[in-house]
Amino acid sequence: MTDLAFALIRHGDYQQRDNTPSAHQPWPLTTEGQAQAVVGAAHLLDMATMLGLPLNDFWYSSPLARARETAEIMRAELQVSGPLVCCDDLMERGLGSANNLSIDEVEMCLNDLGLFEDTPVDWKANSEFRLPLPGAESLMDAGQRVAQRLLTIAANSENRHTLVPVFGHGAAFRHAAYHLGVLDGKDIRRFSMHHALPVVIAQNADGKWTQRAGEWKERTRQTDFTD
Repeated sequence: MTDLAFALIRHGDYQQRDNTPSAHQPWPLTTEGQAQAVVGAAHLLDMATMLGLPLNDFWYSSPLARARETAEIMRAELQVSGPLVCCDDLMERGLGSANNLSIDEVEMCLNDLGLFEDTPVDWKANSEFRLPLPGAESLMDAGQRVAQRLLTIAANSENRHTLVPVFGHGAAFRHAAYHLGVLDGKDIRRFSMHHALPVVIAQNADGKWTQRAGEWKERTRQTDFTD
């Protein structure tokens, strides 16, 4: 029996600046992203029906505009009246003092500080690397805090036997799934997430987390890491 399930929902397409890591950009959804959220609402309802779980009255979201707007559109589509709870610890990996700089600007900054030589070429997608700048996180750090938030929500007995929608960011969700034992380490880079389409993970009575519905997006070799 499924004791608790989360619908992990990556935000829709948004007005991301070119060549700039997602980080904490404040921009809203594009028209395409808004349409993705409408489609995602239908998928969410179908998954809840398939699993035989009611949608939880409380929905959770990163406070970043792209995640919150995706949640609000889906709530309107499904006529949800319960609260939308925004949690800072559901945000994407933070780059600290380099937040929202372009990749070129980040690397120029590291070079000027004499730190670039020790920075891996794949620093943006490297799960373990943390920029040597104040306030920066690694992707693993971000995944850990998202996983902890999910565990906190799961610990509330009122959420049992429901499907809890949680809106956030692809990289942070994938790394959280790793911390919860849903994804292997090799799968973190192999997969991304589809915009606004839920991936459902469930906790059984023994506390083990497994994937129950939805699909990760398989990356190609040419795929740019935009999340």
